[in-house]
Amino acid sequence: MSIRVLLVDDDPLVRAGLRLMLGGAPDLEVVAEAADGGEVGPLVAAHSPDVVLMDIRMPGTDGLAATEALRGRPEPPEVIVLTTFHTDEHVLRALRAGAAGFVLKDTPPREIVEAVRKVAAGEPVLSPAVTQQLIAQVSGGDAQRRPRAEAARERLAVLGEREREVATAVGRGKANAEIAAELYMSVPTVKTHVSRILTKLDLNNRVQIALLVHDAGEV
Repeated sequence: MSIRVLLVDDDPLVRAGLRLMLGGAPDLEVVAEAADGGEVGPLVAAHSPDVVLMDIRMPGTDGLAATEALRGRPEPPEVIVLTTFHTDEHVLRALRAGAAGFVLKDTPPREIVEAVRKVAAGEPVLSPAVTQQLIAQVSGGDAQRRPRAEAARERLAVLGEREREVATAVGRGKANAEIAAELYMSVPTVKTHVSRILTKLDLNNRVQIALLVHDAGEV
């Protein structure tokens, strides 16, 4: 089955370019377009996309507000944030809200197509290095980081020892197979731990686990 994609960007030229590059992939289908974040909810209800490519900065309802609203829906589509600057504070907030990752608008078409495929398969599209750089540059000074670190450590305290080890490995960007080898587990056991972590911490995806681990200072 094709991966259904909704494009959200206020620039019609950007949308046209995205439609062209995604349309060349046989397993991707652009089902709708929106010029404002306020249009996302009705279009998602009408077209049931698997992935939303979401511009972060739009003059009406921006991508951050749209992502937060979207991820609050039951069984929401995955969201990939489109941005011009990889150190945009709005991007970090969108990731905390549940976006599966972000891509720069000047990313090569092949990589954007691969990013859509990855998030549709439940995989993050952020490397640990990018995550660390983003957090370091836009998380604010010590006055902001300390309370966030304390809150993150309190949330992680509900995890068991093995769950904590798996969460830390996720924060280092390890794939399930790598975590299994490192912690002497089977891959299905790792998947079970990740699912329990998401449930216990009320998170949507592995990116949010990684952000929480980084916030707690455990990576």
